[in-house]
Amino acid sequence: MTRDDARLRRLLEEERRQLLNDMAHFQAITYDDITAGNHLADSGTTAYDQASDLALRRQIERRLQRIEHALKKLATNTYGYCENCGEPIDFARLKALPDARFCLRCQRQRETDGAPMLGPRAFEEGRFHSHNEKDETI
Repeated sequence: MTRDDARLRRLLEEERRQLLNDMAHFQAITYDDITAGNHLADSGTTAYDQASDLALRRQIERRLQRIEHALKKLATNTYGYCENCGEPIDFARLKALPDARFCLRCQRQRETDGAPMLGPRAFEEGRFHSHNEKDETI
């Protein structure tokens, strides 16, 4: 492993720790029964807060899946290589997005061709796909 690989591993592991801390926060939250409120506005606020927390939790879960995927690739010495063309992913791209799965050229091509996107919006919409033959959602 090169010094740069160690740096990227630290970035991934630090982000993983932060995401796990964030998940622990959401697991510790308890909610009041929406129907128990005396006032309709209170019930609406409670419902909004619950929906917002759920959306944030799902986003964290999806981000955590991407980080775990990158860490598995590090363990198998496949990290830093494009999952489409097999070419190395530029170090600057990996520093900015340590869980990048595609080189910039392939990512642009995927976006142009209308392939499932990999950004945060794709995760929110559940459109993130793995690179295996079964095309399973990660």
